[in-house]
Amino acid sequence: MADHDPTYDAECLFCRIAAEEIPAEVVFADAEVVVFQDINPKAPTHLLVIPRRHLASADDLTDSDADRDLLAALFTALRRVARDGGLEGYRIVTNVGADAGQSVFHLHFHLLGGRPMDWPPG
Repeated sequence: MADHDPTYDAECLFCRIAAEEIPAEVVFADAEVVVFQDINPKAPTHLLVIPRRHLASADDLTDSDADRDLLAALFTALRRVARDGGLEGYRIVTNVGADAGQSVFHLHFHLLGGRPMDWPPG
């Protein structure tokens, strides 16, 4: 990936996965979104859904048409992989900042399913 590309951060693990520089078990990918298996699953189904474009977290989203379109693409992918995985119920989680448990600073959603979920989650 070109170093001058403002949508790519060479230091970002998820940017590198999206660019296929680091292998991952990808279950879905299109021009805007990549979905892959979490390497430390917390449920029988635990997928990570990321935009190809680098944003550190949901806090970096704006009210621009581009970000609205990106969110639509992310949630469309979430719904698709949940249905393809046969999930009748599932949880979608995103963490914003280290205090919330974010450890990779690239916007991502966890899709968890395949077992009953407890509430409150944490």
